[in-house]
Amino acid sequence: MAEPASAAVGLGRAESGGGSDGGDAAPVLPQGENGVDGRAIRVDGRAIRVGTRRSQLARIQTDSVVTMLRELYPDLCFEIAVAMSTTGDKILDTALSKIGEKSLFTKELENALERNERENPLDAVVFHPKNCGKTLSLLPEKSVIGTSSLRRAAQLKKKFPHLEFKDIRGNLNTRLKKLDEKEDFSAIILAAAGLKRMGWENRIGQLLGPEDCLYAVGQGALAVEVRAKDQEILNMVSALHDADTVLCCIAERAFMKRLEGGCSVPVAVNTLLKDGQLYLTGAVYSLDGSDSLKETMQTGVNYPCLNEDGPNDDVQHVGITAKNVPGQAQEAAENLGVELAGLLLSKGAKHILSVARQLSDAR
Repeated sequence: MAEPASAAVGLGRAESGGGSDGGDAAPVLPQGENGVDGRAIRVDGRAIRVGTRRSQLARIQTDSVVTMLRELYPDLCFEIAVAMSTTGDKILDTALSKIGEKSLFTKELENALERNERENPLDAVVFHPKNCGKTLSLLPEKSVIGTSSLRRAAQLKKKFPHLEFKDIRGNLNTRLKKLDEKEDFSAIILAAAGLKRMGWENRIGQLLGPEDCLYAVGQGALAVEVRAKDQEILNMVSALHDADTVLCCIAERAFMKRLEGGCSVPVAVNTLLKDGQLYLTGAVYSLDGSDSLKETMQTGVNYPCLNEDGPNDDVQHVGITAKNVPGQAQEAAENLGVELAGLLLSKGAKHILSVARQLSDAR
């Protein structure tokens, strides 16, 4: 079988997972808690068929991408096909870290392919109506906060030890309904990007900056996933690339890959591109947040966009095929992620992650 290639499509990145961790936000490619809500595209004759998840947010994000493609290519026919439910959508009574699969929200899209401006990446707090106007620090002792993310829980347990954290599953609509109609949760944590794309920005009670909670790999970015070597579609979606988003996501994904992270371990990042320098902060945590390692590294990515057509025009960097973004810059971003992960591993990250994975599997 041909290996799917991903074309990263940055749709703005205001400030960085999983799709699952992102509360249905769409990062750059599937990888569990840090992953991505990819859009799957293939060509049938002149009709371009776009596969998507069944959730409302996934459909909204797909529609936004298709709208831009229709404007760029008015002579082509785009069909949004097979609004499928994915593994992550179907299993709603089990924590994501316990399901035991990667690509929870995108594997079905990848299988379908085989058969034929990044948004604000920060996490947001949505409060129960009775707690409107408060912040996490002002909630009463033993208040219960809902989140399905080990990454969020690990960081916030350390930052707000007076709070308790409990798993909450479901799409955005379901989670908000559980919050509003019951007394089980004082607040829930979701990706700001997902709330914004649904038009629910007014529900954001508090944005969690990097000092409170580093975000998931790829969180806030959108991606289009296509079949490997499908030059027609790769060229088509390349027009939507946001270079800054591509480079940030390559660095983050390389960091995660080197650490061999996933749903069952708390790994977090914060990325900034400024004045030609890419800054990557990466961290690993124990499940209770008591043990952690965090470091920051930077690299230059200010390379000219050369004519790189030829045998290397399909080079992937951690699963991302990004035409029209300088290859040297992509390579520098990938090396940055690998080097930062190597630094954390040299300081004991492997032990922290191994213990976290064992405890997570035993829960």
